[in-house]
Amino acid sequence: MDELMIGIDIGGTTVKIGLINHKGEFLVKWKIPTNKDNAGKTIVKDIWASIADTLSKYKIENKIIGIGVGAPGFIHPVTGIVEEAVNIGWKNFNLKEELHRLSSLPVFIENDANLAALAENWKGSGNSAENLIFITLGTGVGGGIIANGEISNGTNGTAGEIGHILVAPNEYRCNCGRMGCLETIASATGIVHMAMDHIKEAPHGVLAARYNQRGMLEAKDVFDCATSGDEASQRIIERMADMLGKAMANMAVTINPSQIIIGGGLSKAGEPLLAKITAAFKKYALPRVSECCEVKLAQLDNDAGMIGAAYLVKSRFEKRELRNDNLVEA
Repeated sequence: MDELMIGIDIGGTTVKIGLINHKGEFLVKWKIPTNKDNAGKTIVKDIWASIADTLSKYKIENKIIGIGVGAPGFIHPVTGIVEEAVNIGWKNFNLKEELHRLSSLPVFIENDANLAALAENWKGSGNSAENLIFITLGTGVGGGIIANGEISNGTNGTAGEIGHILVAPNEYRCNCGRMGCLETIASATGIVHMAMDHIKEAPHGVLAARYNQRGMLEAKDVFDCATSGDEASQRIIERMADMLGKAMANMAVTINPSQIIIGGGLSKAGEPLLAKITAAFKKYALPRVSECCEVKLAQLDNDAGMIGAAYLVKSRFEKRELRNDNLVEA
């Protein structure tokens, strides 16, 4: 059997784990609940206990060359310290050291959106692009940048945070504390926020009726109403796409990517949403930038984090940065 990498994708609800070979193929994949009790202190122990059981079951303990982990939040690219992951409860948590202590394997940590970018570029829509932007549209807006074939982390791991580009500074407050970040409009949360504002102004409209049926509203409801012809819902989606396209244009003039890949839960709206985003991008982008850049939907869906984490290990191995008992590779 070929050597294997362990790819781990830590989310706020579940942890997805896969054993993956050098071709990006799964031997097995599974998930466990994310136990956020006591500030998430048992999460790493839970992860390793589950992995150890699986390795023993398949009798492949000696086939693993390393562990790659994707986690939300701000992560130092060298130390592997999760400086803050609000949805899990970690703050200045040394994820890399803790998992290495339990496993005795080389461990590499990255932001989850960065790993999704690596995964899409390796096995998905990216086709091994040298310069690429990946954007994930979900509860918030995340992103990863590949420049000259490598993830761009910046000085302290904050590069690629497209969700915090300012697009509407006089409107909604972001979780980061500032006003008008992109994710206050171009996320599921932002879409619902705009829809609820509309309901206050039009309490007898289509969106209000949908809200009154269940006492709640989701982004999918707004997309469904827009597809059914509701003009207010269509305006909300148009505004979301317009703001996202503008932010993409601003990033693209700096990165000059050949591809921008859109993933995350909202990307399931498919080609109709992609067409709106692409049109907005072309409207705002420098023509020399947009004419060589294709906007595409992601392909890997829920497997992206695990595949990207495995690729992180693979790339370090190929650069000969893996060493026995070496914990702190860059």
